[in-house]
Amino acid sequence: MGETITLLSKREIEKMRRAGRLAAQLLDHLAPMIQPGVSTLEINDEAERWTQAHNAVSAPLGYHGFPRSICTSINEVICHGIPNAKQILKEGDIINIDVTPILDGYHGDTSRTFFVGTPSDKAKQLVEVTEECLRRGIAAVKPGGKIGDIGAAIQEYAESYGFSVVRDFVGHGISNIFHTPPQVPHFGQRGKGKRLRPGMVFTIEPMINEGTYEAVILQDNWTAITKDGKLSAQFEHTIAVTETGVEILTLLD
Repeated sequence: MGETITLLSKREIEKMRRAGRLAAQLLDHLAPMIQPGVSTLEINDEAERWTQAHNAVSAPLGYHGFPRSICTSINEVICHGIPNAKQILKEGDIINIDVTPILDGYHGDTSRTFFVGTPSDKAKQLVEVTEECLRRGIAAVKPGGKIGDIGAAIQEYAESYGFSVVRDFVGHGISNIFHTPPQVPHFGQRGKGKRLRPGMVFTIEPMINEGTYEAVILQDNWTAITKDGKLSAQFEHTIAVTETGVEILTLLD
């Protein structure tokens, strides 16, 4: 049986656009906090305060028991890092901040990897390549294309630098529900997978590792780290397939 992919109406996409804009504003608001000496819990608490002040709620908080409002994934953490008071940012770290406010019932899901102070050359390259992977993945989206086109574009670019693409976590459909079909792998073959149709809305969120793509889940049942302890970076946008191509919904004005 094929999974059912919901196509969103123009009205729903406008709601997604508003939620997406709020998510982008939240990341911009948090960016100045990303300094040595700041705890990830402080960043989380400010995200929660700001989200509530904008008449929105934090989708991650309580989602399948997740205890915080955002994900903070530092260095070897691939995704789903849990903010806590003892985790203090230090010079040279990289940190992915993943936010998903719900505004008027619809989800805005986006993430960026930030530098804490001055990164190492390897960290800088990994983060820049990961951001370009997201751009290339988005550029591969067009009506009539296939989901495999997205993963192929990302995988080819990441691997050309000797980096690897995480297999265990993928992009996903999103609307008034946090995670829906289709799944959007960040690796794959052109011309394979589900056909892209106008009205499909999903995230593209490549997680690119310095070393092996293999992941290990810690005992908290959330935090995913690289098996070899090397760095991981991620960028994420929520996008809509349009009649003519693609629209990024998680952008500032």
